[in-house]
Amino acid sequence: MSFASEFRQFAVKGNVVDLAVGVIIGAAFGKIVDSLVKDLIMPVVGRLIGGLDFSNWFVMLGAAPPAYSGPMTYEALTKAGVPLFAYGNFITVAINFVILAFIIFVMVKQINRVRGETPAAPPPPPEDVVLLREIRDTLKK
Repeated sequence: MSFASEFRQFAVKGNVVDLAVGVIIGAAFGKIVDSLVKDLIMPVVGRLIGGLDFSNWFVMLGAAPPAYSGPMTYEALTKAGVPLFAYGNFITVAINFVILAFIIFVMVKQINRVRGETPAAPPPPPEDVVLLREIRDTLKK
């Protein structure tokens, strides 16, 4: 089998298509969870611990440009080219990951539960058993 035909056979298998669909849906789902964390959860967590915004937790690793007179926020300093150790953004992304992993865990658990409820069809009897039953039924006549 040539390399091209082998690759084509691999690419059209159902698993590859399923994986592609999963990646696309996962990317869209990741954006939803990112918004959930950034726009809904982190403001509440920040409020509970004293009104702090995690995105503005950082350490400046270099000085701001001499002509810089903007706010000392993460976004403004990043645009100004100041190197930052942004551990607050890391905390946000870590919480985002934990929530995403938990939601995926719950989804997979529910899918497995639903799949487990449908009873599997019993396997067909072996051919010798079928033949013996036919002989038995013939002898009964």
